[in-house]
Amino acid sequence: MLTLYRPGTGPLHRMPAGPKLLLVLVAVLAVSLLPATWAGAGVAAVVPALAYAAAGLHDGLLGMRELGRQVLAVRWVIVITIAGQLIFLGPQPAVANTARVTSAIVLAALLVLTTRVADLLDALERGLRPLSVLRVDPARVALLLTVTLSTVPVLAGLARDVRDAQRARGARMGLQAFAVLFLVLAFKHADELGDALTARGVR
Repeated sequence: MLTLYRPGTGPLHRMPAGPKLLLVLVAVLAVSLLPATWAGAGVAAVVPALAYAAAGLHDGLLGMRELGRQVLAVRWVIVITIAGQLIFLGPQPAVANTARVTSAIVLAALLVLTTRVADLLDALERGLRPLSVLRVDPARVALLLTVTLSTVPVLAGLARDVRDAQRARGARMGLQAFAVLFLVLAFKHADELGDALTARGVR
């Protein structure tokens, strides 16, 4: 399975996967419940900045370089979210809601960046084990959640690869050409992921 984990020795890297997952979930929930105001938007912007600064990513800018990469990677999500809400809700709620969505995404990305897939799977499976009394397979649900958490950063990486390839070839950065190439790579990744899961007995 493709992993975006980056080895490190920071506080988040050293934290066990279970407590770290719970911490990130609490942070995402807290950000999601912020009011749709300018103050809420400000808090939503500050929370991931503090989280990346405390993560010990050693990117030379106290985590801000990596945070910038993650925000840049989901810029189209930001543009689409804010554009749609500006039309129907107005500036303040549009900015606040977009800030909350972006904050939640980059916080989830931080979890993936600082946690090995195997550790994350084990933590999720342990946490979901009580559901086995309801005939829910904790291993399958844990795998589904792990793949879901990894999806946005993976797709963002594919988008970056397409953009870099177009620039290297001197091609025009048209939206249609970008979308076609991006979809081809996304479907290819989905097929490879499906094959990998099937090979491991997941159906």
